Amino acid sequence: MNAEIVAVGSEMLTPFRQDTNSLSITEHLNALGVVVDFKTIVGDKRQHLVDAARIALRRADIIVFMGGLGPTEDDLTREAVADALGIELHRDADLLTGLYTRFASRRMTMTENNKKQADVLAGAEILDNKNGTAPGQWLDTEYHGHRKIILLLPGPPAELRPLFHDVCVPRLRAILPERHIATRLLKMAMIGESAADARLAPIYTQYDDVETTILSQGGEIQLHLISAKPTKAEAQARVNELAGKIEDEMDDFIYSSHGESLEQIVLYYLDMRNETVSVAESCTGGLIAQRLTSISGSSRAFLGGAVVYSNALKVDFAGVPEELLDDYGAVSSQVAEALAEGIRRRTRSSIGVGVTGIAGPGGGTEEKPVGLVYIAVADGKSTSVVERRFFGDRERIRRFASQQALDLIRRKLM
Repeated sequence: MNAEIVAVGSEMLTPFRQDTNSLSITEHLNALGVVVDFKTIVGDKRQHLVDAARIALRRADIIVFMGGLGPTEDDLTREAVADALGIELHRDADLLTGLYTRFASRRMTMTENNKKQADVLAGAEILDNKNGTAPGQWLDTEYHGHRKIILLLPGPPAELRPLFHDVCVPRLRAILPERHIATRLLKMAMIGESAADARLAPIYTQYDDVETTILSQGGEIQLHLISAKPTKAEAQARVNELAGKIEDEMDDFIYSSHGESLEQIVLYYLDMRNETVSVAESCTGGLIAQRLTSISGSSRAFLGGAVVYSNALKVDFAGVPEELLDDYGAVSSQVAEALAEGIRRRTRSSIGVGVTGIAGPGGGTEEKPVGLVYIAVADGKSTSVVERRFFGDRERIRRFASQQALDLIRRKLM
């Protein structure tokens, strides 16, 4: 069975609020073997809600509506779902009594508009909301000859999440066929999305029972593999088989087969080889060091380094010869090489890394444009230097440069 989550509320169509409830619900549904194929956000207009409900009913087996169950004029989920199904709402006497009792216990007068929270879809079961006034509703019905399970849940996370976890999940588990979802996350560094997909599409398109999603961000390609089968073992075997073929095709572009970060992998190789690393960073401003030290236990392999932004500090901290700066400029392969070798000697690390470039938005020239970066890795035996031209804003260029540097360390260690 598949599912759709409908988040109701005009506030989520503004820059100030976002839907986070659907992440929790998706996690629980996936654990039950249910794939969430659609997520919809719709504002507080009745006809828009009716349209969204009808679309969801046509394409999903389980529809979870979140929000719009309160007492105000713009809380219209009950009415819209009733319209979409062509059924009536009835006012539940016990719910109404409970609302009066709740307000009275707090010595508050219940206003007339609160009564709508006692309106229930015909045929629906009431789900007790222990953390708020608006109850949830569960409707197991038919729509155009197909079984539909419809859930109406309150919007506030403190109400929705315990209600879904404690009440809805056990009910779903009892009626759903046994189904298990297995996932794998493969990561590749410093290859374009289109280049990766050109090589991978002929492989993953042969697996119609494994959903493959390709994401690109900051010099990294992520391959998300998902398969649903009657048993966990079957599902895992299927994604593992595809993952193996992808690994064979992409070889050393893949740095992680189970979702680890690039900095984790670099530190893993350093530990395994009993080696250490230090960095001399200019345009990245300490980002490489920050990424490495974000991992617990990194002190075993990362000795430290320096942010050598000025030419004077390149000379003083990393031992870059002044004549190199005079002859070639700070942004050059020669200076990157000197930074890597100098910081390695200064810190007595196994590997030294030097980065210099122009992150922008100013400072570029025709000869040395914004985005030009030189990265060097030295291990005492040899020094490799790469020249890269990264595009985008300052943050993106710095991120790509740090990613490239970490990947070069990884490749050196491999």
